[in-house]
Amino acid sequence: MPSTRLKLSLAAIAVSAAIGGAWALGPGQAPVAQIPPVAVATPVAMPAPIGYPDMRSIVAANGPAVVNISVTGKRSESAAGFPQLDPNDPFYHFFRQFRGMVPRESTPTRGLGSGFIISADGLIMTNAHVVADADEVVVKLNDKREFKAKILGQDKASDVAVLRIEGRNLPTVRIGNSRQAQVGDWVLAIGSPFGFESSASAGIISAKSRSLPDGSYVPFLQTDVAVNPGNSGGPLFNMQGEVIGINSQIYSRSGGFQGLSFAIPIELAMNVQQQIVKHGKVERGRIGISIQEIDQSLADSFGLSRPAGALVTSVDKDGPAGKAGLEAGDVILGIDGERVELSGELPAIVAAKRPGENVRLQVWRNRAARDIVVQVGAFEEERSASAEAPTAGQNRLGVAVRPLTAEEKRRTGSSGNLVVERTGGPAARAGIRAGDIIVSVNGQVVGDADKLNAALAQSGKRAAILIERGNSRLFVPVELG
Repeated sequence: MPSTRLKLSLAAIAVSAAIGGAWALGPGQAPVAQIPPVAVATPVAMPAPIGYPDMRSIVAANGPAVVNISVTGKRSESAAGFPQLDPNDPFYHFFRQFRGMVPRESTPTRGLGSGFIISADGLIMTNAHVVADADEVVVKLNDKREFKAKILGQDKASDVAVLRIEGRNLPTVRIGNSRQAQVGDWVLAIGSPFGFESSASAGIISAKSRSLPDGSYVPFLQTDVAVNPGNSGGPLFNMQGEVIGINSQIYSRSGGFQGLSFAIPIELAMNVQQQIVKHGKVERGRIGISIQEIDQSLADSFGLSRPAGALVTSVDKDGPAGKAGLEAGDVILGIDGERVELSGELPAIVAAKRPGENVRLQVWRNRAARDIVVQVGAFEEERSASAEAPTAGQNRLGVAVRPLTAEEKRRTGSSGNLVVERTGGPAARAGIRAGDIIVSVNGQVVGDADKLNAALAQSGKRAAILIERGNSRLFVPVELG
C-alpha cells in the first residue's frame, strides 16, 4: 500500500507541474494554450482481502461430488370431494364410518434435495426425509450425468439416508471432524436450493450441540449459512474443504431461510452410514431416562459449582438406568470419562454405545460425585422436557394444591400426589401452572401439603421443583426469596 500512495502522489505532482508550465510566458509572448501531459500510474496488483478464506477453491474441488436428488412417489388419498379431517375434528368419527366405501386414488408426488458422494463406486449420503416414501430416486451430477439410485437404508431418528448409484471413479468429498469446529468458524454449504443446482452459500457456526424440540437425539451444528428447501442432504464444509455436517433443517416462519440452519454432525452421520452398509439397519443405545438442561438457578439448587451436565427428570424403573440405581434429580456430568457440558450432548453419546455394553456414568447426587455403571439397552428416544409459561396462588412457593383423586391417579399414571390448582408469586414467575403435578422439592418426595411446606422451609432462597406435565417430567428452578 505505501508504494501505491507514493505513485499517486508523484502523478499529482507531475500534473501540477504541467499545468503551471502551460502558462509560463516569456517577454512579449501571447499566451498559447497547451495540453498538459497526462501522468499514467502503473497498475498495482491489489492484495487479497485479509481474513477471508479461499472459498472459491473449496467449491471448485468439491462441487463435482455434490449431487442433486429428485424423488418421485405416490401418496394414497381419498377421492376428490371426500374430506380429510383431523382425528380431533368433531366430524371425524362421522365420516370414518364410510372408510372403505369411498374409492381412493394415488396422487403423484415429487421432491428435490441434495446429497454428496463419499466413495468412488457410488455411495451417497443425504437426508432420510429427502427420500422418504420414494418410488424412484434420480441422482444428477454436476457434469449433467444422471443415475437411478437405490436406497440402501434410511434412519428417521438421525435423518440420515444412504444411496447407491452404479458408477466408477466418481468424484468424492473428504470427511472432516465437527468436534474440532468452533463457534465463529467459517463454513460453506453446497446444494440445490429451490432446484438451483450447485449453489454455494457461506456463513459461520453459530452454536454447537443444539437440541431441537422435535425430540431428535442429534446434537445439531447451528449455522447462519443460507439453507433453503432443496439444500436438505447437502454437505457443510469447513475451510479445509472437509465435510463436517449434513444440512438438515431450518427454522423459519416463511418457509425460507431466516438466519437459522441446522446440520447433522458428520461423525454421527458416518456411524449411521457404516451400520446401514454393514448391517442394513441401525442399532443404538438407550438408558431409559428423560433429561433437561441445567441453568444457573438449578446449579445453585443442586450445589454445582457451575451449570453443566444433564439433569435427570425421570427414570424408567424397568430400563437400564433404573436397574442401575439412577434417580430423578441426578445430574450426569460424564460418560466413561467424556464430559457432558450440555444436556443435548448426552443422547448422542448414549446412542453411539452398543446395546449390551457397560458404561460408567459420572453422576452428581446430594452435592457429591459418584460413579454408576449402566448396561446400555436398545434405542428408544430420550425425551427432553422444557419449562413453559405461567398462570395466578398461596404459601411460600405460591401454589394452592390438593391431592390427586384415585381416578386422576389411574388416568395419569402419575407417581406424584399433589396437583396444582392455582399459582402465583415465585411459582408463577418460574412457569409452574395449574394442572401440574408436584413430585418432589430438591429431590425430596412430597406426598401431601405438609411435606411440601416442610421441604420448602428447608430450601433456603432457591428450590428445584420436580413436576409432571402431560407425559413429561421437568425440574423447575424457583427463586423463593
